[in-house]
Amino acid sequence: MNLLKHAVLFLLVLLVCHCKASKTIGGGEANFNLNAKQLLRENDKKTPNFKTLQSKLKIAYSQDGKEQSYTVNFRAKKDEVLWLSAAFSVVKALITPEKVSFYNKLDNTYFEGDYKYLSNLLGTELDFQKVQNLLLGEAIFNLNVSTYDVSVTNDAYILQPKQQRELFEIFFLLDPVLFKIKSQQVSQPKEFRHLQIDYLSYQEVEKQTLPERIKVIAVEANNETIIDLEFKSITLNEDLGFPYKIPSGFKEIKL
Repeated sequence: MNLLKHAVLFLLVLLVCHCKASKTIGGGEANFNLNAKQLLRENDKKTPNFKTLQSKLKIAYSQDGKEQSYTVNFRAKKDEVLWLSAAFSVVKALITPEKVSFYNKLDNTYFEGDYKYLSNLLGTELDFQKVQNLLLGEAIFNLNVSTYDVSVTNDAYILQPKQQRELFEIFFLLDPVLFKIKSQQVSQPKEFRHLQIDYLSYQEVEKQTLPERIKVIAVEANNETIIDLEFKSITLNEDLGFPYKIPSGFKEIKL
């Protein structure tokens, strides 16, 4: 798999450092006594609130028995822009609500377009908000108390639509201590597609609860892609730049 395709995969997991203290969140007493309304209220309280974020992001990628790992720089301006830069700026990417763009200096190519290719790659429709939510431990679909039922397993709350969509099956698992998402899953049985996003651990940064380790599993027929993410050295609310300019003479590619 060439570096160009890896660049596209980086975009899916967007989310150096004068570092401020962060700590992995663990322990605490589980509370399984909340109804759906109370549970979603507690979850809403944990929504990250910041203007800018930067982090070093370790990515381990596995497909067809082949594994690769990278460490990249990631910057975000919430609700406006996601920016990614690999080592020596060999690959850079910029995502806004309007478009997805990246370039690759190794083969002098660039891409600029919409979210269609990313959506096809993970098997579910994506847009800017969904990509951002995925990285922040937020639900990629709106959680509305009027449309979701809640039940309990041994270690999590389960939220699922009162009426599943015709082509999609959606499930959310919420932590009974943190009230953050432990896992979100979207299945398309007729298409033999399944997307699962597991939040293995969270960290506290400046009183914000943010993902520390995420595992993304995308299955289509007999093909499985696994992406492990680890966010390190997160800082919030600093003045950040998002330098990005496609070099002249690069060839546009169509995906």
